[in-house]
Amino acid sequence: MKIDYLSRGLYVRLLLLLVIGLGLPILTVNVAHTQDEAGSKDGPGTVVAQAPVDKQPAKTDAVATAESSTVPGEDFDSDPFEPFNEKMFWFNREVLDRFVLKPVATAWDFVLPTQVQKGIHNVFDNLAVVRRVVNNTLQLKFTGAAKEAARFTINSTIGVVGFFDVAKEGFGIEQSDEDTGQTFGVWGMGPGPYLVLPFLPPLTVRDGIGYAFDVAMTPYIYFIPWYGSIGITTTNMVNERSLNLDRFERVAESTVDLYGAVRNAYLQRRAAAIRQ
Repeated sequence: MKIDYLSRGLYVRLLLLLVIGLGLPILTVNVAHTQDEAGSKDGPGTVVAQAPVDKQPAKTDAVATAESSTVPGEDFDSDPFEPFNEKMFWFNREVLDRFVLKPVATAWDFVLPTQVQKGIHNVFDNLAVVRRVVNNTLQLKFTGAAKEAARFTINSTIGVVGFFDVAKEGFGIEQSDEDTGQTFGVWGMGPGPYLVLPFLPPLTVRDGIGYAFDVAMTPYIYFIPWYGSIGITTTNMVNERSLNLDRFERVAESTVDLYGAVRNAYLQRRAAAIRQ
């Protein structure tokens, strides 16, 4: 009976983390990826592409990567579930974000200095080392896997459990970010339909399956109670939204078709990441 109880607890924990944890990329996808698309339309110098320096989130390399790697002329307009997706996109943005996430993140931003928020971001980013090492290895990017192991060792010790990115700032070791969705793409799996679900970020079928595997590779979920895991994941989500408050507003106010911009930029960035 004890084994059955523990098994059920683990399944519940993974399911809840999948639902709540998937909410985190709402802001990173909607903000950073919309910037990619907006930047390509508006050209250099647009106000959409830059946020104030002191509020730049710690992880902005994906924006430059998508801009430089996008192949001109690729068709990302196929969206068989568009009517449904648009309704879900509206719900996530106009209900979930406007009335829940943004107010909490605004209070968080008022209480915590930006540097502390960036440090918290670094801690959670450091905890994603298992996902990055595993997927670098599965893609035969052994140099990337070694770099991730080195980054984790340095940042977990000298960097005070990852609060400071000493590996990058002090040793010049850049992150080699890979996830399971990318691995599936490298192995030849197609993306499948684009899909937006309530409480979740924009995804494709392939990336949704991959994200479930990524959540399972989160180390702390196996060592703390499920409600603790949910609390930690929620903290991460609020902190990320707080880091992107100004940027999100600039993008939302400056983009006419926000749904289309997010969709196209997301698909372009994922295609570019797989080609690398």
